[in-house]
Amino acid sequence: MKKIELRIILLSIIVSTVLCGIKFYTYFITHSLVILSDALESIINIVAGLFAYYSIYLSHKPKDPEHPYGHGKVEFFSIGFEGAMIFIAGCVILYEGVVHLIYPKELHDLSTGLYLVIFSAVANLILGWYLVYVGKRQNSLTLQGNGKHILSDSYTSIGVLVAVVLIYFTGLKWIDPVASLVAGLIILISGFKLMTKSISGLMDENDMETIDELVKILSEHRRADWIDVHNMRVQRFGTIYHVDCHVTLPYYLNLEQVHEEISAIDKIVNEHFTKGQIEFFIHNDPCITESCKHCMISDCTVRRLPFVEKLEWKRENVLPNRKHGFPE
Repeated sequence: MKKIELRIILLSIIVSTVLCGIKFYTYFITHSLVILSDALESIINIVAGLFAYYSIYLSHKPKDPEHPYGHGKVEFFSIGFEGAMIFIAGCVILYEGVVHLIYPKELHDLSTGLYLVIFSAVANLILGWYLVYVGKRQNSLTLQGNGKHILSDSYTSIGVLVAVVLIYFTGLKWIDPVASLVAGLIILISGFKLMTKSISGLMDENDMETIDELVKILSEHRRADWIDVHNMRVQRFGTIYHVDCHVTLPYYLNLEQVHEEISAIDKIVNEHFTKGQIEFFIHNDPCITESCKHCMISDCTVRRLPFVEKLEWKRENVLPNRKHGFPE
C-alpha cells in the first residue's frame, strides 16, 4: 500500500510542477491577477505534495520503542501544514485583489491565456479526482487531503476560466480583481477546513462515523454474554485505529472464558471493519444487579431481576462511562 501511495503522490508532484509552469507563463503573458492566484495555489500543490510524500513514508514505518503507537499521526501534521499554506495563499490573493481593484492593471493576450487555463483546469480536475478516489480506497488521509486541495484548485481554475472569458468578451477590467477576491475567499475557506481537520485528529477528537460503524458491527454479531459495551473511545494513527472500551460480561465467567469473549470481539470487528486495522484495548466489567433487566442470557441461574427489554447499542449509550441500565 505504501508503494502505491508514494507513486501516486510522486505523479501528483510532477503534474503539479508542469501545470504551475504553464500557469505562471499564462500570467506573464496576460498580467491577469486571477490567473496569478491560480498559479500561486499551484506552488502550494507542489510543496504540499512533497510534504505528503514524506508523511506517507514516515506513517508506514513500523512501531518502535519511542513510538509504540506507530507514526501514523504525521498524516494530521501533513494536512495541517497543507491547510496553513492554502490559508496563507488565500490571504495573499485577497490582499492583491484589493490592491488591483483600487489600482487596475492592463491585461494582454487573453485569447492564448484562455486555452492554457482550460487545459490546466481539466488536468487538475482529473488529477484531484484520482487522488481522492485512491485515497479513499487506501484509507489515506494524506492522499485525500492532497486530492481535495487539487480539486479545489481545479474549481478555482474553472472560476478563473469564467472570469477570463467574461473579460475577453466584455472588456471590463474590474472583473479580474473581483474574481481574484472570490477565488481567494474560496481558497481561504478550504485551508481553514483542512487545518480544523488536522487539529481534530491531533487532539484525538472522537470519529463519530467510525464509532457508528463499530457499534453497527458489534450489534449485528452480538452475543448474549456481551451484556453491554460502554466508555468507547477511538484514536487514529494512519490506517490503524486504537479502540478502548469497557465490556460488561457475566460476573461468574472465569479468566479463560473472559479472554475468549474479548478475543471474539477483536476478531469479529477486524473481519468486518472496512477502514483499516483495529487494535482493541478492552476493560472487562462484571455484571451488576441492574444489568439483569437487559441481560439476554435466558438460562442464567443467578439472575436477580427479571428481564425487561433488550437495549439496542447506539452512540448515545456506548460512549458514556456507565453500564447500561445503571442509574445516572
